[in-house]
Amino acid sequence: MAQLNLTMACSVVWAIMLSVVSVKAILEIQPEQIHISSTNDITEMVVTWSTFNNTNTSVVQFGFHGNLSYSAVGSSTKFVDGGPEKHTQYIHRVKMTSLKPNLTYTYHCGSPGGWSPLFTFRTFPEGTKWSPHLVVYGDMGNENPQSLGRLQEEVQQGMYDAILHVGDFAYDFDFDNARVGDSFMNQIESVAAYLPYMTCPGNHEEAYNFSNYKNRFTMPNYEGTQNLWYSWNIGPAHIISLSTEVYFFFNYGLHQIKNQLQWLIADLEEANSPEARKQRPWIITVGHRPPYCSDTLTRQCELLYSETVRGAFEDIFYKYGVDLSFWGHEHNYERFWPLYNYTVHNGSTSEPYTNPTSPVHIITGSAGCREAHSEFGPMRYYDAFRSSDYGYTRLQIINDTHINMQQVSDDQDGKIVDKVTLVKTKHGMRWN
Repeated sequence: MAQLNLTMACSVVWAIMLSVVSVKAILEIQPEQIHISSTNDITEMVVTWSTFNNTNTSVVQFGFHGNLSYSAVGSSTKFVDGGPEKHTQYIHRVKMTSLKPNLTYTYHCGSPGGWSPLFTFRTFPEGTKWSPHLVVYGDMGNENPQSLGRLQEEVQQGMYDAILHVGDFAYDFDFDNARVGDSFMNQIESVAAYLPYMTCPGNHEEAYNFSNYKNRFTMPNYEGTQNLWYSWNIGPAHIISLSTEVYFFFNYGLHQIKNQLQWLIADLEEANSPEARKQRPWIITVGHRPPYCSDTLTRQCELLYSETVRGAFEDIFYKYGVDLSFWGHEHNYERFWPLYNYTVHNGSTSEPYTNPTSPVHIITGSAGCREAHSEFGPMRYYDAFRSSDYGYTRLQIINDTHINMQQVSDDQDGKIVDKVTLVKTKHGMRWN
C-alpha cells in the first residue's frame, strides 16, 4: 500500500510539472510588447512585437469593426541581449499594406499558437491639408513613468495621431538582463499599440552598441540605419529623427558620424526641393541631447555635450531652414527664443515667434523616470520659459503656416503651464 501511495504521489507531481511546463510554453509564444510605427506611405502600418519562443509564423489579422478579414505576414529575428544571461526573444515585424486613408482598423497579431488582444489604430488622412496632433516627450522610464497614466487617458480619447519619444527609454533597456526593457515595452503598449510610436536613441540606450534599441523598434529605413536616423512625413510636416549619440560613443565606430551627416544633408536637400517644400513646408527635427540648456553643470550640459551637438547640427539646421527642434536628456521643460549661434532671432519684439529667422528649440525630457529632475541654473537671455514639472508637450501642426504647442504638467493635474504658436508665412533655406 505504501508503494502504491508513493507511485500515485509521484504521478501527481509529474502531472503538475508537465502542466507548469505546458503553461510556460504557451506563455512564451504569446505576443507581448506590441507597438506600431509609420512608414512614409499612409497605406501602410508596421506592427512589432515579441515572443520568447520561435513561433515560425508572424501574422497580423486586421479589418473593420472587429471583423479581421485581412491578413499580412512578416518575419521574426532572434534577439539575444548582451548581458550574462543572454536573455533571448524573437522580435516580429509585419507590414500591413493597402490600407485606406483616415479609417479606423481593428487588428491583432501573433500566430496560430497565440494571439494578442484586439487593438485599433487610425490611418492618416490623404494628402497634406490636415492638422496632425502629436505628443512629444523624452526620458521615460520603467520606474516612475509619471506621465504615462495621463497619456493613456488622452490616447484613448483620440487626442493624438502619433507619439514622438525623443530618447532615453526604460532606464535602461538592458538592465536585469533586458527584463526592464521587456517590462517597459509592455507598459507603453497601452499607447504604442494604438498610435505610431516614433523614436530616436538616447544615451541610456548605449549598452551593447544600442542593441536593445535597434532591435525593439521598427522605424522607417530600418534596414538601412536600424532606427538610428530616419525621416518621415505627417500632414504638412517633414520630421527628421537623429542620433546625437554617434558623437559620444566613438567605440562603436566613427563611420556612423559620416554616414548620418551624409544622409542628413541629402534628406534636407530633398526636403527643400521646390515641390517637397511646397507640399510639406514644416521641417521638424528630434534628437536627444540638446544644443542649448540652462541647467547646472551637474548635468554636464554646457560643460561637455551641448557644444558638440551645436557643432554637429546647428549650421546645417540653419542653412536648410529647419523650423522646430525637439530635444530631451534634461529632465525638465525649456522653451527658447528663436536662436542661432547664441544669438536670439525673434520675428519681432511684440511677436517673437512670428516669422523668426532661426530655428525654435524645445527641451521636453520630463515624462518621468527613476532619476531626479534636472536642476536649473540662472535663467539665460535666450530662455523664454522653463518648468521642472513632470509632463509632456502637445504639438498641433495646424496648417502650412501655424503650429501650436502646449506643455502639460502632470504634477499640476494636467494644467497647461506653457503655450506658444509658431507662425511661418515663408519657409525655405536660409542660405544656399
